[in-house]
Amino acid sequence: MARVLVLAGDAAEELDTMYPVFRLREGGHEAVVAAPTTRALKLVVHDFEPGWDAYTEKPGHQLQVDLAFGDVRPEEFQALVIPGGRAPEYIRTDPHVGPIVRHFFERGLPVGTICHGPQVPAAFGLLRGRRTAAFPPLKTDMELAGATFVDAPDVVDGSMVSCRGWPDLPEWSRAFMRVLEGAAVTV
Repeated sequence: MARVLVLAGDAAEELDTMYPVFRLREGGHEAVVAAPTTRALKLVVHDFEPGWDAYTEKPGHQLQVDLAFGDVRPEEFQALVIPGGRAPEYIRTDPHVGPIVRHFFERGLPVGTICHGPQVPAAFGLLRGRRTAAFPPLKTDMELAGATFVDAPDVVDGSMVSCRGWPDLPEWSRAFMRVLEGAAVTV
């Protein structure tokens, strides 16, 4: 079974983070959570309320962290997941994150992004020429990063699987698990 690195931080969306962690573990894989430090993360819940133009944010559960970004050895993992929420905005500025993310893209290893998660590979030019889903208001950002934005729940581009947000997680999860398990056969 695969060891899958999950890059997160405070204000990562709770469902975007917990759903893949539990689904990977249910599938017999090891999900390892990495963040700027090893203290427990404070997740948030994003919801869509009547009368609001944007989503709302409420405090969520905490999530135990296994590794600090600086201690990650990407060669010890077979796949990467980047959940959404506000965490991608700032984790992409951590000096350790670029080399970690590049490792997976350069080797064609499975990468899953959810909601705002594509902001991380976009920051490093890794979406250029690729198809990706993302939270729909990020369409222009994805296009400026050189990607083709696809408004769908389970966009598969080679070994990368993306979705628009937590409502898409069942479809995203099925697609990501297929890519992950297919990669395990060829590794």
